[in-house]
Amino acid sequence: MAVYTVSQVSSHIKESLESDPLLTDLWIVGEVSGLTASSAGHRYFSLKDRESLLRCVMFRNQHGVNLLEEGASVSVHGRITFYTPRGTTDFNVDIAMPEGAGELALELERLKQKLAAEGLFETSRKRQLPKFPKKVGVVTSPTGAVFHDIQNVMARRYPLAELVLSPTIVQGAEAAPKIAAALELLDREGGCDVIIVGRGGGSLEDLWPFNEEVVARAIYACKTPVVSAVGHETDETIADYVADVRAPTPSAAAELVVPDAYVLRRDLDVAASLLFRVLMDQTSRGRSDLLEVRRRMERGLPDTQDLRRRVDDRGQVLASASLRLLRENKVQVEGISHRLRALDPVATLGRGFSIVQLPATGLVVSSVKQVSNGDALEITVTDGAVRAVAGSGPDSASSAKAASPRESQPKPKAKPAQPNGMAPLL
Repeated sequence: MAVYTVSQVSSHIKESLESDPLLTDLWIVGEVSGLTASSAGHRYFSLKDRESLLRCVMFRNQHGVNLLEEGASVSVHGRITFYTPRGTTDFNVDIAMPEGAGELALELERLKQKLAAEGLFETSRKRQLPKFPKKVGVVTSPTGAVFHDIQNVMARRYPLAELVLSPTIVQGAEAAPKIAAALELLDREGGCDVIIVGRGGGSLEDLWPFNEEVVARAIYACKTPVVSAVGHETDETIADYVADVRAPTPSAAAELVVPDAYVLRRDLDVAASLLFRVLMDQTSRGRSDLLEVRRRMERGLPDTQDLRRRVDDRGQVLASASLRLLRENKVQVEGISHRLRALDPVATLGRGFSIVQLPATGLVVSSVKQVSNGDALEITVTDGAVRAVAGSGPDSASSAKAASPRESQPKPKAKPAQPNGMAPLL
């Protein structure tokens, strides 16, 4: 026969109790008895009926912990646990509600606790709505008033946005999976900037599809920001907790997702007026600065009128000096011209002299040593040239040949050439 330790038996009991599916998800109705509170705020009590008593513990911050009162009849949700240090079986309560709450309300609280523990309601994961959406998606019934109300609000406030409907039923046993499918389709293929999920008001049973886990997880998985607009302002669903933004009504949801065109125009007018004033102020300051710079530049510039008068005076002095210099130069040029004309060979020829040259070389004959008997000579006079041949004696002169037009006329006998190559004509 096997012998076990107390710890072994306690561990077995704990494992058996806490692994039983029936004992891990229980709703129990009973009367609160022996209620005590620890310094940390936890509650310890018992639930009893006419025949039995069950020890319970409920930690602080659990839903409905403040409803526990001595003698109160409550419905509680939780799981059976075994506390090995004391060897006691306890009911660990996580939800407490007044007795008589409906089955749907109890299920709603249970699912809220579950999804909250998984982080589906975390505020840190909720996204901001776009300020100027181009396309707005709606998941609702195509025949209800919800879509019509959203259309009217958007047409009035912001007609620039495109409205896309993903139709679905929103009530009944089959509504929840269809709502989830319509939302997933719109998120995947609609190209929307924001999505509104909603329906009109109704009872808890009517709104129940928006409390089901499949819808909550579809909203959580949506990549597009989601606005929940289910029922009236006092209605609350799990979809409201999971969505990025909760709207009290579908019409309010439309007002949340799009801006008011009137407000935009007003803000634009205000901004334009402010910008105009700023530009005018800047222009005025710039003009003043420019005028000041211009005045400074003008003060720094020289007196151009005075300089102009000085230039005119200098110009007149220069003109007078130039005229005087020009006259002096003219006198000098005329004197030089007279002297040059006195030296001009043509002028010399006019006084009765001639120029004797050797035609072969063009050399001017200035010495008898340059000429031999029989050399051809060219004698230039004032009105032409005479061809001659050098020789001695009276006969030699008769053989001279004149090259000028006057060679038929008798020529006077040439005198011997002068040292400068010129000979006076007879």
